[in-house]
This record gives sequence, C-alpha cells and structure tokens, in this order.
Amino acid sequence: MPLPLHPLASTFSGWRRIVPTLVIATLAGWLAQTATLPLPWMIGPLFAIAGLRMGDLPLRPLPGGRQAGQWAIGTALGLYFSPAVLAELTEHAVLVTTVAFAALAVGFACAMFTRRFAGVDTPTAFFASLPGGASEMATLADRFGGAVDRIAAAHALRVMMVVSVVPIALSFSGVHGTDLYTPLIREVDMARLPLLVAAGLAGVALFRVLRIANGWVLGSLLGVALATSSGIELSALPAWMVNGGQLLIGCSLGCRFSREFFRAAPRFMAVAALSAVLSIVLCLALAALFAAATEVPLATLALAAAPGGVAEMCITAKVLQLGVPLITVCHVLRVVVLTLGAQWTFGLFRRLIAA
Repeated sequence: MPLPLHPLASTFSGWRRIVPTLVIATLAGWLAQTATLPLPWMIGPLFAIAGLRMGDLPLRPLPGGRQAGQWAIGTALGLYFSPAVLAELTEHAVLVTTVAFAALAVGFACAMFTRRFAGVDTPTAFFASLPGGASEMATLADRFGGAVDRIAAAHALRVMMVVSVVPIALSFSGVHGTDLYTPLIREVDMARLPLLVAAGLAGVALFRVLRIANGWVLGSLLGVALATSSGIELSALPAWMVNGGQLLIGCSLGCRFSREFFRAAPRFMAVAALSAVLSIVLCLALAALFAAATEVPLATLALAAAPGGVAEMCITAKVLQLGVPLITVCHVLRVVVLTLGAQWTFGLFRRLIAA
C-alpha cells in the first residue's frame, strides 16, 4: 500500500498544476483580447483550459478562484444600482417577472426533449434541462433519485455553450456600446476602495449566514447595490480585478472538462448539448416576442433571457454595455424562480409523463 503524501508534498503537487493553469489562462486571455474577442478574459481561458483538459493535461483551478471571481463581478455590477436606476427598473417589473418565469417553460420543453432522446429517468431529464444553478438543480434532483453526476455535467456543458455562443453572437451582430445605464462610480478611489470591498464582503457574509445559494455573486451585488442606492460614495473596482475575476471563472469552468467527461455517457452528453442549443433558440424566440411588445432592445432582452449562469451573463452585459441593471435583475430573479419553482414544476412534469 503506498504511503500517504506529506501535507507539504501534497500542497506542492497541487500548485504544480495550479500555476501552469493560471499562466496558460492569462496568455489565452491576452491573446483573446488582442484578437478583440468579446469577453476575452473569460472566453480565452475557458477554451484554452477546456481544450487542454480534453487532452488529459492535469490542470487545476485556483482553490476558491471561482468564488473570488464571482465576488469581483458582483461587486462591479452593484455600482450600477443608483436610486434613479432602481426607479426606472420598477417600470419594467412585469417584463422582468415574465422573463424570469419563462425560464421554467423553456426548461420544461428541454426536459421533454432530453427524456425523449437521452434514455434517462424522469428526474435526471428534468433537472438536467432546467436552466438553473448546477448545485441547486443537483441537490433537488438527489431528493427524487436523479443521477447527480450527469445533471452536474449537463449544466457545466450548457453554461460553457451559452458563454461561448451568446457573447460572440451579440458582439458580431454590432450591438456593443448601446447601454444608457452607467455605473454611478467610474473612477478608482484608493481611499474609498476598502469601503467597496467591505460592502461586497458584507453581502457575501449575509448570504452565507442565511445559506442562500450564489452568495458570492448575489451577496456582493446586494451589498454594493444597497450602499450605492443609499448614496454612500464608493470607488470603482479596478479593471484588473474585474478581468481577473473573469479569468478565474473561465479557469473553473474549463477545468470541469476532460475526456472522461464525455466518455462516461456519450449519448446523454450529446443530447444535453442539443438541449442547450434548443434552450438558446427558445430563449431568443421569447426575447423577440418581448422586444416586439416593449421598447426594450432585442439584444438586451436576448441576454436577459439567455439560459446562462448569473455571473457569466451579467458580466457579458457589462462588457457589451447592454442594459446591465435590467439583465442583472432578470437573471437574479430567474435563479429565485427556478430554485423555488423547480420542485412544483417537476411534479407537473412527472404527472404529464405518466398520463
């Protein structure tokens, strides 16, 4: 029986994988930025790390890196929520609510597709298809006997596809730079930067105490948004911290992939990929309907309805300057609706299948 590694040796072995990952991700982000790709510091590392992991290169993300990246993004987004912006958002309350609840309908349709073609049980098909957070959907699925590993894999694949497709499609459609919303604070003030950091961390701490999911992005967003809307003068977050947050999230997403990721259940993963495409198409169709019924631009609604992760979609809105507060509120409410409504909707789905 091999002897266990000494803690120092284990730590050194871990950093031998972490440091190359960060170096490769930084180079990939720089190359993507040089190529003027949208969201370069997330998409560049995501594709580079995922590609190398598919070649079985033993890369590893920075421990806690995803959470740090989510904190940076949530903190930067919170600066948009001035009193004037909040007042304007109330005018779109019906639209925001409709977009959030539409995610349940999209997930329902994709679940029907997955169950029909993937050859999996009902709980696995449903919770793998609902465009919510991977951890929340996996936890709910576990209560009903779903395959947690497959569900987590399907959500990782969906987020990667949405992050890859939606920003590039919006960017090359020429919609960059149309946002009338701007953050209340644009300049970095080193004297007030600690207040910004403290506001973001206070929100995270509150969410952790209350055991609310997505605390690192939603908690920091809430903490800074409350401070901003209360008129407290803060600082902007340095650009390198926002870019670094994207890089860390890109690394975390990319490291989820490997050859075994697709070998474990090739049929299911192929159907999950098609289901992700279906969800993107359905969300785009819904966005077109909402745009026709309102004065909100199609590009903004397309991103607001996109079935991606909160942090990834909201930072896309910030980089492309597409209705950041509106898109952020839509995705935050979507997470709440999906988390609270998934169990009831699953009961309806199961009864429909059994009928």
